[in-house]
Amino acid sequence: MSEAKAAMIEQFRVHTKDTGSPEVQIALLSERISYLTNHLKSHAKDHASRRGLIMMVNKRRRLLDYLNRRDPDRYRGIVERLSLRK
Repeated sequence: MSEAKAAMIEQFRVHTKDTGSPEVQIALLSERISYLTNHLKSHAKDHASRRGLIMMVNKRRRLLDYLNRRDPDRYRGIVERLSLRK
């Protein structure tokens, strides 16, 4: 596991052995989304990566919706910490 990914997990985890909570998944997806967004600015015709980006954005949206249904306070916290649009 890369150091950047481990740092993200460390920052957003809920408990000590947490790697799969919605907060961690959303944070990791947000990092990959921002990377791909910058990639597509310079490689406009990379349609395969664009498709992957759209799928990641949709997955993050589903995770955020799930978290909002289950625990609105945790949802608001993760949206604020990642500076996502609501």
